Amino acid sequence: MLVLLAGIFVVHSATVIMLFVSTIANVWTVTTIGEKTNSSGLWKQCFESNCEDLPIANDDLAALKAVQAFMILAIIFSFISLVMFVVQLFTMEKGKRFYITGAVMLICWLFILIAASIYTARFSHYYKGGHHGYSFILAWICFCFSFIIGILYLILRKK
Repeated sequence: MLVLLAGIFVVHSATVIMLFVSTIANVWTVTTIGEKTNSSGLWKQCFESNCEDLPIANDDLAALKAVQAFMILAIIFSFISLVMFVVQLFTMEKGKRFYITGAVMLICWLFILIAASIYTARFSHYYKGGHHGYSFILAWICFCFSFIIGILYLILRKK
């Protein structure tokens, strides 16, 4: 049981870190023009080492703000869930389940789903001929991990 709890804690900590990296790194999409690499994220667009604000049309500005907000909320809820897990681990009676921790983690899962889906639907036409960067892939990996962890918390019983 101790190994299972330690494994869940490690995966949850890694998910929080990957969410943070995914949100702040400017590598959601990558295009190559000639020999120059152009990458863009949720905050900036970078040409080689020169970064500037994203050239987003006014129609898509609200969608970008929504993606930014949901990714930040996902980080916050994932961190809160991690803290709640540690607190419940030491204060909860034996035989009880981690319902609150699991529910908060599933809310984080929902926020990642919304953010990544909006980004996929609204911003794929901006970078034709490119590919998704590691930040975008990390967001979807965190989506999977947060769902698995949330379900495990709901099933897990303190022994």
